[in-house]
Amino acid sequence: MVKGIASREKRYVKVMSVTDEDGRITPVSVEWDDGRVYEIDRVLDVRHAASLKVGGTGIRYLVRIGHATTYLFHEDPRWYVEAKVPGM
Repeated sequence: MVKGIASREKRYVKVMSVTDEDGRITPVSVEWDDGRVYEIDRVLDVRHAASLKVGGTGIRYLVRIGHATTYLFHEDPRWYVEAKVPGM
């Protein structure tokens, strides 16, 4: 367990994305459930992968938002993140 984090949960989020003429999807921003929107500065990696922390499979995007990197999963047709669940 990471200090201050009890676990992780699958949290579905709104994602703005662009699909090119070859069908490649590039996420542009993520909207959290409280309305906060985070612009994705860069997509660092894209691959088929499973979330080992919360379960589920799909396309895993490693994205940079500001100074942080995180995984964003596309489990067609929905998107999710491995959200932190605060510990006590």
